[in-house]
Amino acid sequence: MLLNRIILGTVLIVVGYILVWQANWFLTNFGAIPSAEKFMRTEGGSRLFYKLIGIIFILVGSMHMTGLLEPFMVWVVTRLFGFAGFGK
Repeated sequence: MLLNRIILGTVLIVVGYILVWQANWFLTNFGAIPSAEKFMRTEGGSRLFYKLIGIIFILVGSMHMTGLLEPFMVWVVTRLFGFAGFGK
């Protein structure tokens, strides 16, 4: 169980790092994301979006590896939807 968390967390971190490091390659090969260009209103909005996705992968991977992903998600759900006693 612990080894699975470590392996999956490491894979997510590596994929996130590659997304951040090679954002221009992803932009060239997969193209621009129209919604990212529209809502971010910056030149290179798609490149920024690829990098943000990579950072999210890194954060989720590190939280999964350390076992903090489930408590964090419980906290987010209780704050968003106000479920008293959820996850206790």
